[in-house]
Amino acid sequence: MSFSRTLPFGTYSSHVVVRYVTILAPADSPNTDDGIDPDSSSNICIEDSYISTGDDLVAVKSGWDEYGIAFGRPSHSITIRRLTGSSPFAGIAVGSETSGGVVDILADHITLYNMGIGIHLKTNVGRGGMVRNITVSNLYMENARTGIKISGDVGDHPDEYYNRKALPVLKNVVIKNVWGERVQQPGLIRSLKNAPFTDICLSNIHLGGARPCQCSHVIGAAVQVSPSPCAQLSPASS
Repeated sequence: MSFSRTLPFGTYSSHVVVRYVTILAPADSPNTDDGIDPDSSSNICIEDSYISTGDDLVAVKSGWDEYGIAFGRPSHSITIRRLTGSSPFAGIAVGSETSGGVVDILADHITLYNMGIGIHLKTNVGRGGMVRNITVSNLYMENARTGIKISGDVGDHPDEYYNRKALPVLKNVVIKNVWGERVQQPGLIRSLKNAPFTDICLSNIHLGGARPCQCSHVIGAAVQVSPSPCAQLSPASS
């Protein structure tokens, strides 16, 4: 099955399997053509598919600022596996709309080519919400601008009424068994000063190049990571 535009996935879905799907959109169509966006959805499996778009391939979301906080429906129990694709934006993404919470997400056996960012977890002031128990494993990327990016300052707001004191919580993230070739910036992890990212664990990650991972306001650990991880990710015993 092939789609020329974003798959009409359906918002607030549960107990859905997306399998053997090809989704194609022009690479020069940013912010109009994500591949698949489970939004405030649960018990979703996306597998054995190919996506090539002008925006994120798969982005898990859960509502936007004060409206998502009021609605209060998290995305949880979502599995993404055996996915191949390319995009000038992210391969596997969470957010930036995370106001209802995003919990228990697994992405496994992912192959990415010609990427902007391989893995991008993103949120912002005003989002609120809890992002936790995110696991990405067995991912290969080739020719990427950034390998791993976890950001606390991404995305705009629906209006001026968002709560600037609604800070997101991002914790319990495991990224392991990741390989890359021709990755310009291996890693960039930048939280908000008053809402640091915690329990960020990186393991067996090899993205080449000489540029180290850049971090601010993050607490976690790293083992068998090259280039060397930032100082805030203390070495962990293997």
